Amino acid sequence: MRFTSTPRGARLARRLVARRLADWGHPYGAEPNETMTLIAGELTANAVRHGHVPGRDFRVVLTCPPGLLRIEVTDTRGELRPACRVTGPDTENGRGLLLVSQLAERWAVTTAGPTYPGKTVWAEVSVPVSFVPAS
Repeated sequence: MRFTSTPRGARLARRLVARRLADWGHPYGAEPNETMTLIAGELTANAVRHGHVPGRDFRVVLTCPPGLLRIEVTDTRGELRPACRVTGPDTENGRGLLLVSQLAERWAVTTAGPTYPGKTVWAEVSVPVSFVPAS
């Protein structure tokens, strides 16, 4: 789905991820839902804060291949590549990707592709292989 590149858009995206995971059998409060919702919150907040281009939306894709949950957040600022930073104890921000790197089993930044300008930040979390999402 596409969302407006605003704090409200990031909030709606995070809520949609939690809802979709609940629909797929990972209820609110369950570890996979909590983890992916937190990752979604960090990635969508970064898309709004660092990837915002006026008039352009960001895109969220949530998939569930066997044994995995994957989120992709694409914004239109390909020249700004995120990286984990070490921040001081009194710093109020700058820890989002560090948090993502600790929660996700894998994450990376890629070029969005020829049909959509910008970059995609994705993260994956393993789930039991027996899990099959509801339609």
